[in-house]
Amino acid sequence: MTAGGPALPALGGRGPSYRERVADALRAALIAGELRPGEVYSAPGLAARFGVSATPVREALLDLAKEGLVDAVPNKGYRVTAVSERQLDEYTHVRALIEIPTTAALAGTADPAALAALRPVAEEIVAAAADGDLIAYIDADQRLHLGLLALAGNAHLVEVVRDLRRRSRLYGLTALAEQGHLRASAGEHLALLDALLARDTEAARAVMTRHLGQVRGIWAAS
Repeated sequence: MTAGGPALPALGGRGPSYRERVADALRAALIAGELRPGEVYSAPGLAARFGVSATPVREALLDLAKEGLVDAVPNKGYRVTAVSERQLDEYTHVRALIEIPTTAALAGTADPAALAALRPVAEEIVAAAADGDLIAYIDADQRLHLGLLALAGNAHLVEVVRDLRRRSRLYGLTALAEQGHLRASAGEHLALLDALLARDTEAARAVMTRHLGQVRGIWAAS
């Protein structure tokens, strides 16, 4: 069982959204590669990093187990499941098939006010990249991409991409942050919004194609 590990965001307080908040933070840590495949993590250990009791962490881990992201290890905790390179490649390929044309099409259909409302989220991504806060980066990145897809009006499509993102791993994020390269990837989110607001379909398509191409490289790094 790992004794150390990443510092996770403090989630003190009470409320019915606790379980969901803890689960979202755990998923972000998994995607960012801060919780590593094969490692076993205990609910009390993770709870200490979140600054909450072990109960909501145990409940969140049960949710992640149902999603196939972790496996229960009797009397020890939960082991992060491994994802093969082929699986990761397939996830990214399906995302590209869905997200590139859907997002590019928003240049001609999306309400400018709805697009502008996503700019603060894009700025959160840039700030998280500058701070090297990978969990915040993943969280904001997901909110932006799913927020854009939601503007297409197809809720099922949003859920498909949400599931693919949960199953992905971006092991190279830490290295990119340490090398100062994550800011460039973060800035593409602002460029994408600019292209959509300018009603430039081809520019939006080019940004999305480049961005998802980088994602394939990020998950491959270790």
